[in-house]
Amino acid sequence: MYPDDLTYTVEHEWVRNPGESEGSVRVGITHFAQDALGDIVYVSLPQVGDQVTAGDTCGELESTKSVSDLYAPVSGEVVAVNSALDSTPEMVNNDPYDAGWLFEILPSDSSQLDGLLDAAAYEAGLAG
Repeated sequence: MYPDDLTYTVEHEWVRNPGESEGSVRVGITHFAQDALGDIVYVSLPQVGDQVTAGDTCGELESTKSVSDLYAPVSGEVVAVNSALDSTPEMVNNDPYDAGWLFEILPSDSSQLDGLLDAAAYEAGLAG
């Protein structure tokens, strides 16, 4: 349920390194997060060119249950967003690790990636 090739945050985001753009990382939310949110009906993402700071909010996911903040897993520049989510936000529920990705960041310091959790540590945190 939590792919080993990704890293994770305690805020339930995943990070795929590398992303599609040169030097970037791709960001999404975990299966646990999408399941807890319920049916996602609206996604508010940062804009390409925005500077984000690790741990700060950078968007929102609205579901039939609540509105939840998105947090930047690393600091850097947003270089891509998944514009398909504008018309089909349910892709975050249906395919959180592939088609339901959210945005890509070009990290300002790639060593920030070292502080993210591996799949086993993320799952252990869910159980604890």
